[in-house]
Amino acid sequence: MANTIPYTPSPEWRSVNPRQLLPIHVHPNLHNVETPPLPSPRPPVFHTTPAGIYLRSTHLTPAAFPRLVPDIPLPQIPQYTPGRSAAERLKELEALTGEVMEKQHKLMQGTLGGGHSVKVLWNCINRYVKTRGNETRRALAGNPAGITLFLAHGGATLKEIWETVLRSLLDSPAGYMVDEVWAWEAVQHGDSGLINAHNLSGISDWWDDARDIAHFLLSYLPEDLETKALPVRLKRLPESTSEARKEHGYRTRKMVVVGHCFGGCTSLRAAVDFQNYFLPSSSVDPALIQPYRSIRDCNIWVLGAFSKRSQWASREDALQLFKTLPFFRTWKPEVLQLYADHALTDDSNGGVKLKTLHGVLGMWELMDKVDEAITLRWIVPKRGLMSEEATRVVQEAPVELAQDDIRCSVAELTNQLSPSVDMEFQPITGSVDMMHTKLLQS
Repeated sequence: MANTIPYTPSPEWRSVNPRQLLPIHVHPNLHNVETPPLPSPRPPVFHTTPAGIYLRSTHLTPAAFPRLVPDIPLPQIPQYTPGRSAAERLKELEALTGEVMEKQHKLMQGTLGGGHSVKVLWNCINRYVKTRGNETRRALAGNPAGITLFLAHGGATLKEIWETVLRSLLDSPAGYMVDEVWAWEAVQHGDSGLINAHNLSGISDWWDDARDIAHFLLSYLPEDLETKALPVRLKRLPESTSEARKEHGYRTRKMVVVGHCFGGCTSLRAAVDFQNYFLPSSSVDPALIQPYRSIRDCNIWVLGAFSKRSQWASREDALQLFKTLPFFRTWKPEVLQLYADHALTDDSNGGVKLKTLHGVLGMWELMDKVDEAITLRWIVPKRGLMSEEATRVVQEAPVELAQDDIRCSVAELTNQLSPSVDMEFQPITGSVDMMHTKLLQS
Protein backbone atom coordinates (compact mmCIF):
# COMPACT_ATOMS: atom_id res chain seq x y z
CA MET A 1 0.00 0.00 0.00
CA ALA A 2 1.48 3.31 -1.04
CA ASN A 3 1.88 6.09 1.48
CA THR A 4 -0.93 8.63 1.33
CA ILE A 5 0.34 10.90 4.11
CA PRO A 6 3.38 12.99 3.19
CA TYR A 7 6.04 13.16 5.85
CA THR A 8 6.16 16.36 7.85
CA PRO A 9 8.48 17.12 10.77
CA SER A 10 7.09 16.49 14.23
CA PRO A 11 5.72 19.54 16.04
CA GLU A 12 7.50 21.08 18.98
CA TRP A 13 7.33 18.82 22.02
CA ARG A 14 8.81 18.62 25.48
CA SER A 15 10.87 15.55 26.30
CA VAL A 16 9.53 13.18 28.93
CA ASN A 17 13.06 11.79 29.37
CA PRO A 18 12.25 8.15 28.55
CA ARG A 19 13.57 5.74 31.14
CA GLN A 20 15.98 2.93 30.55
CA LEU A 21 14.74 -0.63 30.93
CA LEU A 22 15.67 -2.24 34.22
CA PRO A 23 18.17 -5.10 33.73
CA ILE A 24 16.67 -8.59 33.84
CA HIS A 25 18.07 -11.03 36.40
CA VAL A 26 17.35 -14.62 37.35
CA HIS A 27 15.16 -14.86 40.44
CA PRO A 28 17.44 -16.22 43.18
CA ASN A 29 14.82 -18.69 44.43
CA LEU A 30 13.13 -19.57 41.14
CA HIS A 31 14.21 -23.23 41.25
CA ASN A 32 12.15 -23.65 44.42
CA VAL A 33 9.01 -22.03 43.01
CA GLU A 34 6.36 -24.54 41.99
CA THR A 35 4.78 -24.26 38.56
CA PRO A 36 1.19 -23.01 38.97
CA PRO A 37 -1.62 -24.99 37.34
CA LEU A 38 -3.08 -23.70 34.08
CA PRO A 39 -6.47 -22.05 34.71
CA SER A 40 -8.03 -22.83 31.33
CA PRO A 41 -6.91 -26.08 29.63
CA ARG A 42 -7.84 -26.26 25.94
CA PRO A 43 -8.24 -29.09 23.39
CA PRO A 44 -4.91 -29.77 21.64
CA VAL A 45 -6.09 -29.62 18.00
CA PHE A 46 -6.39 -25.98 16.95
CA HIS A 47 -6.87 -25.99 13.17
CA THR A 48 -6.58 -28.29 10.16
CA THR A 49 -5.45 -27.00 6.77
CA PRO A 50 -4.11 -28.62 3.58
CA ALA A 51 -0.68 -27.52 4.81
CA GLY A 52 -0.99 -29.53 8.01
CA ILE A 53 -2.61 -29.85 11.41
CA TYR A 54 -1.86 -27.12 13.93
CA LEU A 55 -1.73 -28.19 17.56
CA ARG A 56 -2.30 -25.81 20.45
CA SER A 57 -0.63 -25.92 23.85
CA THR A 58 -0.31 -23.45 26.72
CA HIS A 59 2.94 -22.68 28.51
CA LEU A 60 4.31 -20.61 31.37
CA THR A 61 7.51 -18.61 31.66
CA PRO A 62 8.69 -16.50 34.61
CA ALA A 63 8.24 -12.80 33.98
CA ALA A 64 11.21 -10.43 34.07
CA PHE A 65 12.76 -10.01 37.52
CA PRO A 66 12.76 -7.71 39.43
CA ARG A 67 9.79 -5.52 38.47
CA LEU A 68 10.00 -1.80 37.84
CA VAL A 69 6.95 -1.24 40.02
CA PRO A 70 6.93 -1.51 43.82
CA ASP A 71 4.47 -3.62 45.78
CA ILE A 72 1.31 -1.52 46.07
CA PRO A 73 -2.12 -2.92 47.03
CA LEU A 74 -4.62 -3.27 44.19
CA PRO A 75 -7.09 -0.35 44.08
CA GLN A 76 -10.44 -1.01 45.73
CA ILE A 77 -12.99 -0.10 43.09
CA PRO A 78 -16.34 1.19 44.41
CA GLN A 79 -18.98 -1.32 43.35
CA TYR A 80 -22.32 -0.46 41.86
CA THR A 81 -25.27 -1.06 44.17
CA PRO A 82 -28.93 -0.60 43.20
CA GLY A 83 -30.46 2.59 44.50
CA ARG A 84 -27.15 4.29 45.09
CA SER A 85 -26.57 7.69 43.53
CA ALA A 86 -24.65 7.38 40.25
CA ALA A 87 -23.13 10.80 40.84
CA GLU A 88 -21.78 9.68 44.20
CA ARG A 89 -20.13 6.59 42.72
CA LEU A 90 -18.69 8.65 39.84
CA LYS A 91 -17.16 11.04 42.35
CA GLU A 92 -15.49 8.12 44.15
CA LEU A 93 -14.25 6.68 40.84
CA GLU A 94 -12.79 10.02 39.80
CA ALA A 95 -10.98 10.30 43.15
CA LEU A 96 -9.61 6.77 42.75
CA THR A 97 -8.48 7.57 39.20
CA GLY A 98 -6.64 10.62 40.49
CA GLU A 99 -4.88 8.59 43.18
CA VAL A 100 -3.77 5.90 40.72
CA MET A 101 -2.60 8.38 38.09
CA GLU A 102 -0.66 10.35 40.70
CA LYS A 103 1.20 7.18 41.68
CA GLN A 104 1.78 6.39 38.01
CA HIS A 105 3.18 9.87 37.40
CA LYS A 106 5.51 9.58 40.40
CA LEU A 107 6.66 6.18 39.15
CA MET A 108 7.60 7.65 35.78
CA GLN A 109 9.36 10.57 37.48
CA GLY A 110 11.30 8.23 39.76
CA THR A 111 9.84 9.75 42.93
CA LEU A 112 7.35 7.05 43.97
CA GLY A 113 9.73 5.06 46.15
CA GLY A 114 9.02 1.59 47.47
CA GLY A 115 11.78 -0.15 45.54
CA HIS A 116 11.16 -2.94 43.02
CA SER A 117 8.75 -5.82 43.53
CA VAL A 118 10.54 -9.17 43.80
CA LYS A 119 7.40 -11.33 43.71
CA VAL A 120 7.36 -14.10 41.10
CA LEU A 121 5.03 -13.39 38.18
CA TRP A 122 4.26 -15.56 35.17
CA ASN A 123 3.49 -14.98 31.50
CA CYS A 124 1.00 -17.42 30.00
CA ILE A 125 1.66 -18.15 26.32
CA ASN A 126 -0.23 -20.18 23.71
CA ARG A 127 1.79 -22.12 21.19
CA TYR A 128 0.40 -23.23 17.82
CA VAL A 129 2.65 -25.58 15.87
CA LYS A 130 2.24 -27.44 12.59
CA THR A 131 2.61 -31.21 12.87
CA ARG A 132 3.79 -31.72 9.32
CA GLY A 133 5.54 -29.27 7.06
CA ASN A 134 5.53 -28.01 3.51
CA GLU A 135 9.27 -27.76 3.03
CA THR A 136 9.06 -28.88 -0.61
CA ARG A 137 6.45 -26.27 -1.50
CA ARG A 138 8.44 -23.54 0.25
CA ALA A 139 11.64 -24.63 -1.50
CA LEU A 140 9.91 -24.38 -4.88
CA ALA A 141 8.77 -20.88 -3.88
CA GLY A 142 12.40 -19.96 -3.19
CA ASN A 143 11.96 -19.50 0.56
CA PRO A 144 12.50 -22.83 2.31
CA ALA A 145 12.56 -21.50 5.89
CA GLY A 146 9.22 -21.32 7.65
CA ILE A 147 8.06 -18.45 9.83
CA THR A 148 7.66 -18.17 13.58
CA LEU A 149 5.03 -15.60 14.54
CA PHE A 150 5.12 -13.83 17.91
CA LEU A 151 1.82 -12.15 18.78
CA ALA A 152 1.31 -9.56 21.54
CA HIS A 153 -2.33 -8.68 22.32
CA GLY A 154 -3.91 -5.28 22.86
CA GLY A 155 -4.91 -3.76 26.16
CA ALA A 156 -7.80 -5.36 28.07
CA THR A 157 -7.79 -8.40 25.77
CA LEU A 158 -5.88 -11.67 25.96
CA LYS A 159 -3.83 -14.18 24.04
CA GLU A 160 -6.85 -16.05 22.61
CA ILE A 161 -8.14 -12.93 20.85
CA TRP A 162 -5.83 -13.72 17.91
CA GLU A 163 -7.37 -17.10 17.10
CA THR A 164 -9.94 -15.95 14.53
CA VAL A 165 -7.46 -13.95 12.48
CA LEU A 166 -4.88 -16.70 12.95
CA ARG A 167 -7.22 -19.29 11.41
CA SER A 168 -7.85 -16.92 8.51
CA LEU A 169 -4.12 -16.49 8.00
CA LEU A 170 -3.42 -20.23 8.10
CA ASP A 171 -6.21 -20.82 5.56
CA SER A 172 -4.81 -18.14 3.23
CA PRO A 173 -2.42 -18.81 0.31
CA ALA A 174 0.49 -17.75 2.50
CA GLY A 175 -0.51 -19.95 5.43
CA TYR A 176 1.87 -22.73 4.44
CA MET A 177 4.76 -20.41 5.37
CA VAL A 178 3.82 -20.38 9.06
CA ASP A 179 5.37 -23.20 11.10
CA GLU A 180 4.84 -21.96 14.63
CA VAL A 181 2.98 -19.21 16.49
CA TRP A 182 3.49 -17.93 20.04
CA ALA A 183 0.64 -15.81 21.43
CA TRP A 184 2.05 -14.02 24.49
CA GLU A 185 -0.07 -12.70 27.37
CA ALA A 186 0.83 -9.89 29.78
CA VAL A 187 1.04 -10.63 33.51
CA GLN A 188 -2.15 -8.71 34.36
CA HIS A 189 -4.31 -10.04 31.52
CA GLY A 190 -6.30 -13.21 30.93
CA ASP A 191 -5.01 -16.45 32.41
CA SER A 192 -1.78 -14.68 33.36
CA GLY A 193 -3.83 -12.32 35.51
CA LEU A 194 -5.55 -15.24 37.23
CA ILE A 195 -2.24 -16.95 38.00
CA ASN A 196 -0.66 -13.71 39.26
CA ALA A 197 -3.72 -12.37 41.10
CA HIS A 198 -2.10 -12.40 44.54
CA ASN A 199 1.26 -10.97 43.43
CA LEU A 200 0.25 -8.09 41.16
CA SER A 201 1.01 -4.52 42.14
CA GLY A 202 -1.68 -1.84 42.24
CA ILE A 203 0.00 -0.03 39.37
CA SER A 204 1.61 -1.40 36.24
CA ASP A 205 4.35 -0.22 33.92
CA TRP A 206 4.37 -1.00 30.22
CA TRP A 207 8.16 -1.05 30.40
CA ASP A 208 7.83 -4.19 32.56
CA ASP A 209 5.73 -5.78 29.81
CA ALA A 210 8.42 -4.84 27.27
CA ARG A 211 10.97 -6.54 29.53
CA ASP A 212 8.73 -9.62 29.70
CA ILE A 213 8.60 -9.82 25.89
CA ALA A 214 12.37 -9.45 25.62
CA HIS A 215 12.84 -12.01 28.42
CA PHE A 216 10.78 -14.63 26.57
CA LEU A 217 12.45 -14.02 23.21
CA LEU A 218 15.92 -14.01 24.77
CA SER A 219 15.75 -16.79 27.34
CA TYR A 220 12.76 -19.07 26.73
CA LEU A 221 11.80 -19.28 23.03
CA PRO A 222 13.23 -22.71 22.05
CA GLU A 223 16.28 -22.53 19.84
CA ASP A 224 14.88 -24.82 17.14
CA LEU A 225 11.40 -25.57 15.89
CA GLU A 226 10.19 -28.90 17.22
CA THR A 227 6.80 -30.45 16.62
CA LYS A 228 7.00 -32.57 19.76
CA ALA A 229 5.14 -31.52 22.91
CA LEU A 230 6.91 -29.06 25.19
CA PRO A 231 6.62 -28.90 28.99
CA VAL A 232 4.09 -26.48 30.46
CA ARG A 233 6.90 -24.58 32.14
CA LEU A 234 9.38 -23.86 29.40
CA LYS A 235 13.01 -24.51 30.15
CA ARG A 236 15.36 -21.57 30.39
CA LEU A 237 17.95 -21.58 27.62
CA PRO A 238 21.67 -21.79 28.38
CA GLU A 239 23.26 -18.39 29.01
CA SER A 240 25.52 -18.92 25.99
CA THR A 241 22.45 -19.21 23.72
CA SER A 242 20.90 -16.05 25.15
CA GLU A 243 24.15 -14.12 24.73
CA ALA A 244 24.42 -15.29 21.11
CA ARG A 245 20.90 -14.05 20.45
CA LYS A 246 21.79 -10.63 21.82
CA GLU A 247 24.58 -10.31 19.31
CA HIS A 248 23.35 -12.20 16.26
CA GLY A 249 19.64 -12.82 16.61
CA TYR A 250 18.12 -16.23 15.95
CA ARG A 251 20.22 -19.04 14.59
CA THR A 252 17.49 -20.93 12.70
CA ARG A 253 14.23 -19.02 13.09
CA LYS A 254 12.63 -16.38 10.87
CA MET A 255 10.65 -14.26 13.30
CA VAL A 256 7.76 -11.91 12.57
CA VAL A 257 6.53 -9.91 15.57
CA VAL A 258 2.95 -8.62 15.49
CA GLY A 259 1.78 -6.38 18.31
CA HIS A 260 -1.65 -4.78 18.59
CA CYS A 261 -2.13 -1.48 20.46
CA PHE A 262 -0.57 -2.07 23.92
CA GLY A 263 1.30 -5.08 22.48
CA GLY A 264 2.62 -2.94 19.63
CA CYS A 265 3.98 -0.31 21.97
CA THR A 266 5.62 -2.81 24.32
CA SER A 267 7.10 -4.80 21.41
CA LEU A 268 8.59 -1.62 20.01
CA ARG A 269 10.08 -0.71 23.39
CA ALA A 270 11.73 -4.12 23.54
CA ALA A 271 13.01 -3.58 20.00
CA VAL A 272 14.79 -0.38 21.03
CA ASP A 273 17.09 -2.33 23.36
CA PHE A 274 17.10 -5.70 21.59
CA GLN A 275 17.20 -4.97 17.87
CA ASN A 276 18.27 -8.43 16.71
CA TYR A 277 15.12 -10.10 18.05
CA PHE A 278 12.95 -8.18 15.64
CA LEU A 279 14.74 -8.73 12.36
CA PRO A 280 13.95 -9.00 9.52
CA SER A 281 10.77 -7.10 10.32
CA SER A 282 8.29 -6.17 13.01
CA SER A 283 4.63 -5.65 12.19
CA VAL A 284 2.99 -3.51 14.83
CA ASP A 285 -0.15 -1.54 15.58
CA PRO A 286 1.33 0.52 18.39
CA ALA A 287 -0.31 2.80 20.93
CA LEU A 288 2.04 5.73 20.36
CA ILE A 289 0.88 9.22 21.27
CA GLN A 290 2.57 12.54 21.73
CA PRO A 291 3.14 13.54 25.37
CA TYR A 292 0.82 16.54 25.37
CA ARG A 293 -2.16 14.26 24.68
CA SER A 294 -1.31 11.46 27.02
CA ILE A 295 -2.22 12.60 30.54
CA ARG A 296 -5.73 13.63 29.59
CA ASP A 297 -6.28 10.49 27.51
CA CYS A 298 -4.91 8.17 30.21
CA ASN A 299 -7.16 9.68 32.89
CA ILE A 300 -10.19 9.07 30.68
CA TRP A 301 -9.14 5.49 29.95
CA VAL A 302 -8.40 4.67 33.59
CA LEU A 303 -11.73 6.11 34.71
CA GLY A 304 -13.45 4.05 32.01
CA ALA A 305 -11.65 0.89 33.16
CA PHE A 306 -12.69 1.46 36.77
CA SER A 307 -16.28 2.23 35.75
CA LYS A 308 -16.96 -0.71 33.47
CA ARG A 309 -18.97 -3.68 34.60
CA SER A 310 -16.91 -6.76 35.43
CA GLN A 311 -19.39 -9.38 36.75
CA TRP A 312 -22.39 -11.19 35.25
CA ALA A 313 -24.70 -14.06 36.16
CA SER A 314 -23.38 -16.19 33.28
CA ARG A 315 -21.32 -16.07 30.10
CA GLU A 316 -24.55 -15.98 28.12
CA ASP A 317 -25.71 -12.89 30.01
CA ALA A 318 -22.35 -11.22 29.50
CA LEU A 319 -22.36 -12.03 25.79
CA GLN A 320 -25.86 -10.62 25.33
CA LEU A 321 -24.81 -7.40 27.04
CA PHE A 322 -21.63 -7.16 24.96
CA LYS A 323 -23.75 -7.32 21.80
CA THR A 324 -25.68 -4.21 22.87
CA LEU A 325 -22.62 -2.05 23.55
CA PRO A 326 -21.36 0.23 20.76
CA PHE A 327 -17.75 -0.82 21.37
CA PHE A 328 -18.49 -4.52 20.87
CA ARG A 329 -21.24 -4.13 18.27
CA THR A 330 -18.71 -3.85 15.43
CA TRP A 331 -16.77 -6.97 16.39
CA LYS A 332 -17.05 -10.05 14.25
CA PRO A 333 -19.39 -12.55 15.98
CA GLU A 334 -16.73 -15.25 16.23
CA VAL A 335 -14.25 -12.82 17.83
CA LEU A 336 -16.84 -11.61 20.32
CA GLN A 337 -17.61 -15.23 21.16
CA LEU A 338 -13.88 -15.83 21.72
CA TYR A 339 -13.83 -12.89 24.10
CA ALA A 340 -16.86 -14.16 26.02
CA ASP A 341 -15.38 -17.66 26.19
CA HIS A 342 -11.88 -16.71 27.33
CA ALA A 343 -11.95 -13.25 28.92
CA LEU A 344 -14.32 -14.42 31.69
CA THR A 345 -13.81 -16.80 34.58
CA ASP A 346 -16.09 -18.25 37.26
CA ASP A 347 -16.51 -16.19 40.42
CA SER A 348 -17.32 -17.23 43.98
CA ASN A 349 -20.99 -16.20 43.62
CA GLY A 350 -21.76 -18.70 40.87
CA GLY A 351 -21.48 -16.14 38.07
CA VAL A 352 -18.58 -14.98 35.91
CA LYS A 353 -16.15 -12.06 36.05
CA LEU A 354 -13.47 -10.55 33.85
CA LYS A 355 -10.05 -12.17 34.16
CA THR A 356 -8.12 -8.96 33.54
CA LEU A 357 -7.70 -7.06 36.82
CA HIS A 358 -6.81 -3.70 35.71
CA GLY A 359 4.43 3.74 29.39
CA VAL A 360 2.98 5.24 26.46
CA LEU A 361 4.80 8.58 26.76
CA GLY A 362 8.37 7.45 26.42
CA MET A 363 7.89 5.14 23.44
CA TRP A 364 6.68 7.95 21.18
CA GLU A 365 9.91 9.78 21.89
CA LEU A 366 12.07 6.68 21.43
CA MET A 367 10.86 5.93 17.91
CA ASP A 368 14.02 7.39 16.40
CA LYS A 369 16.04 4.81 18.37
CA VAL A 370 14.45 1.86 16.56
CA ASP A 371 16.91 0.31 14.13
CA GLU A 372 16.15 1.35 10.55
CA ALA A 373 16.47 -2.31 9.51
CA ILE A 374 13.20 -2.92 11.39
CA THR A 375 10.70 -1.56 8.92
CA LEU A 376 7.49 -0.36 10.52
CA ARG A 377 4.21 0.58 8.94
CA TRP A 378 0.79 1.38 10.30
CA ILE A 379 -2.49 2.77 9.08
CA VAL A 380 -3.84 5.98 10.56
CA PRO A 381 -7.61 6.35 10.19
CA LYS A 382 -9.18 9.67 9.30
CA ARG A 383 -11.30 9.52 12.44
CA GLY A 384 -10.53 7.74 15.67
CA LEU A 385 -9.76 8.06 19.37
CA MET A 386 -6.80 10.26 18.51
CA SER A 387 -5.91 12.39 15.52
CA GLU A 388 -3.28 11.70 12.89
CA GLU A 389 -1.17 14.46 14.46
CA ALA A 390 -1.16 12.66 17.81
CA THR A 391 0.69 9.73 16.28
CA ARG A 392 3.29 11.70 14.32
CA VAL A 393 6.74 10.23 14.84
CA VAL A 394 10.07 11.87 15.47
CA GLN A 395 11.66 10.92 12.18
CA GLU A 396 10.59 9.84 8.72
CA ALA A 397 12.44 6.53 8.57
CA PRO A 398 11.78 3.74 9.28
CA VAL A 399 8.08 4.46 9.83
CA GLU A 400 5.59 4.66 6.99
CA LEU A 401 2.14 6.14 7.56
CA ALA A 402 -0.83 5.32 5.37
CA GLN A 403 -4.21 7.04 5.58
CA ASP A 404 -6.96 4.52 6.12
CA ASP A 405 -10.11 5.42 4.27
CA ILE A 406 -11.67 1.95 4.31
CA ARG A 407 -13.15 -0.17 7.05
CA CYS A 408 -10.50 -2.62 8.16
CA SER A 409 -11.85 -6.08 8.89
CA VAL A 410 -10.21 -9.27 10.03
CA ALA A 411 -10.36 -10.53 6.45
CA GLU A 412 -8.71 -7.34 5.18
CA LEU A 413 -6.04 -7.60 7.84
CA THR A 414 -5.36 -11.17 6.76
CA ASN A 415 -5.24 -10.09 3.12
CA GLN A 416 -2.59 -7.53 4.08
CA LEU A 417 -0.64 -9.82 6.41
CA SER A 418 -0.59 -12.84 4.14
CA PRO A 419 1.15 -11.20 1.15
CA SER A 420 3.55 -9.61 3.62
CA VAL A 421 4.52 -13.04 4.94
CA ASP A 422 4.92 -14.44 1.43
CA MET A 423 6.83 -11.50 -0.03
CA GLU A 424 10.07 -11.18 1.93
CA PHE A 425 8.26 -10.31 5.16
CA GLN A 426 7.20 -6.83 4.08
CA PRO A 427 5.40 -5.72 7.25
CA ILE A 428 1.89 -4.45 7.69
CA THR A 429 0.55 -2.60 10.66
CA GLY A 430 -2.42 -0.58 11.81
CA SER A 431 -2.93 2.62 13.70
CA VAL A 432 -3.10 3.57 17.32
CA ASP A 433 -6.52 5.05 16.59
CA MET A 434 -7.99 1.79 15.37
CA MET A 435 -7.12 0.32 18.81
CA HIS A 436 -9.09 -2.94 19.15
CA THR A 437 -11.28 -2.37 16.08
CA LYS A 438 -8.56 -3.00 13.50
CA LEU A 439 -8.26 -6.61 14.58
CA LEU A 440 -11.85 -7.11 15.65
CA GLN A 441 -14.12 -5.01 13.46
CA SER A 442 -16.35 -6.69 10.90
